[in-house]
Amino acid sequence: MGDGMYAGESALEAHGLGMRYRRGWVLKDCSFRLPAGRICGLVGPNGAGKTTLLSIMAHVLEPTEGRLSVFGAAPGSVDSGRTSFLAQDKPLFRRFTVAEILRLGQELNPGWDQRAAEDIVRAGNVPFDAKVGSLSGGQRTRVALALALGKHPDLLLLDEPMSDLDPVARQELMGALLAEAAEHGTTVLMSTHVLAELENVCDYLVVLSGGGVRLAGDVDELLSVHTMVTGTKDGEGLPVSLAHHPLVESRISGRQFTALIRPDSPATGPWETDSPSMEELLLAYLRSPDAPSLITPTAQVQDQAYNTRTVAA
Repeated sequence: MGDGMYAGESALEAHGLGMRYRRGWVLKDCSFRLPAGRICGLVGPNGAGKTTLLSIMAHVLEPTEGRLSVFGAAPGSVDSGRTSFLAQDKPLFRRFTVAEILRLGQELNPGWDQRAAEDIVRAGNVPFDAKVGSLSGGQRTRVALALALGKHPDLLLLDEPMSDLDPVARQELMGALLAEAAEHGTTVLMSTHVLAELENVCDYLVVLSGGGVRLAGDVDELLSVHTMVTGTKDGEGLPVSLAHHPLVESRISGRQFTALIRPDSPATGPWETDSPSMEELLLAYLRSPDAPSLITPTAQVQDQAYNTRTVAA
């Protein structure tokens, strides 16, 4: 593996990561790299291991096998001020007031930005003297995100952060999140089921399925090596002339077929070709668990299994 595909600092590196519970393996041989400064969408079906992976990164769980590094060190040895983790259930002290929660953040974090945290809370008209236990789900999310962003972390881990917000609040808080990342160079890893939300936010993707990494890398690079082919079906299945291209997914409706391929050469023929959208790409991989995995060079780790197809640098 050449140095060119491994340039820049790594925010996260997973090497053969595995996590086993009593019911079986949730993660197995999970390997990928997230360069520092990227905004990464973590996508996968329910039970794919997204929350488990984020919890390992936040040092809430210890993996059964493999290793994980955060900015080149083990998660537990990294300065706690460098990482913020917003769990899906937004754990906050319910008897504290909002002001007390922010005061706690200030006391525990040397680089705390009280004004930034208060601005996030104030934008949602959340009373500072209200008890956390009395807040709505959306209000608690806002306070939890204020707590996460107020410390200006180098790495922000978010598990379905906007799931209980209305569309206006989602847009506003996503804007605050992007502004934080742009101003401070924050690396963001965010799990979500709202695929359309990722289109204008993320520049990096990691897709989990069956406990392993199915797709990982720079968004533009992932999109550039896939082609959406649409045409008229002639006989059973896809046209023979498309058979030699690696296939991610094919769908047939009446006499029409649509296929997402990773062409080794131009896909010429009596059909239309187009670049897929991010949502089309993600849906195709989520619907096709047997499609070959794809890890782009920037997402490769040095001990990555060699049977994974890579994109030329």
